[in-house]
Amino acid sequence: MERSNEPADGRGGRPPTIRGVAERAGVSKSLVSLVLQGSPRVSDAKRQAVLDAIDELGYRPNAAARSLVARRTHTVGVLLNDMRNPWFVEVLDGLNSLLQAHGLRMLMADGRLDRRAGQDFARTFQELRVDGIVVVGTLPDTDGLAEVAERLPTVIAGNHEPRLPRVDIVANDDERGARLATEHLLSLGHRRIAHIAGQGLVGELRRRGFEAALRAHGRAADAVVEPGDGTEEGGYRAAVRLLNPSRGAERPTAVFAFNDISCVGALSAAQELGLSVPADLSLVGYDNTYLARIRHLWLNSVNNASHEVGRRAARCLLDRMDRPDTPAAHRLVAPELETRGSTAPPRDA
Repeated sequence: MERSNEPADGRGGRPPTIRGVAERAGVSKSLVSLVLQGSPRVSDAKRQAVLDAIDELGYRPNAAARSLVARRTHTVGVLLNDMRNPWFVEVLDGLNSLLQAHGLRMLMADGRLDRRAGQDFARTFQELRVDGIVVVGTLPDTDGLAEVAERLPTVIAGNHEPRLPRVDIVANDDERGARLATEHLLSLGHRRIAHIAGQGLVGELRRRGFEAALRAHGRAADAVVEPGDGTEEGGYRAAVRLLNPSRGAERPTAVFAFNDISCVGALSAAQELGLSVPADLSLVGYDNTYLARIRHLWLNSVNNASHEVGRRAARCLLDRMDRPDTPAAHRLVAPELETRGSTAPPRDA
């Protein structure tokens, strides 16, 4: 049987190689490498010859080999608190749109699964040699983050902590957003307003905004705060406690929930108790996720500009990859209240 001496250029069932590209283009392998790296030191004619050869042969560069040469993997590790939260969708969309435009891909991990598995994904990302890390949302355990942030460009999106040297923070102005929601309910004439609270610093800031708005209107004594956990079930249970018929005239006529998910839970509780929204109970959520925009829910919600938070976080990461020693920045994105169909003046207004 006759043995073929043709180069590995894909014609014999073998994958094309950089050597085959060089031979087809009539250049050296090193020049092909320069073209793949986008080097400006290659003439237009030779660059085009290499690109034509790549197209003809169907050559695909070995990403692992390229990362070893360039000492970059062109990947970014993204660690989320809980992928079940729809708020992350728009944050990730804003984040990915800018990262992808700069040739970076996202590797995602779920912090909730991290806790269950006893793994430290921050260190795992470091072992995968990602070029940077973005932490999205509130993480209950950030001990390993400080260590990783000393070695990798790191940005926090959607949370205000932890404050670490050379770690940028991009978040919504949560206290201001909570004030917007509460002042809206006050302007409708509500005086018995309750807040289903969340956890972490974001939860604290939203509670602080709620209480500040009531205090500014001379109603600090009327503030009712029911603890929650940011889940639909948590919102449901908190609302059941708040709306219990035994409360009688003290039952709140309006509820401001920590987020849209817990607001949906509060809506379910109200319906089970025979209360009509918004006639008997006004509801306002936070995050302005797709849940708030579902027609049969149609919730008022604070738009925390999640897409913009993601985009700005990506911009911060790109800047920090270029200038890793710049001082840490804390950037806030202004919220807006989106009014739909879940609030109305109270019946006794």
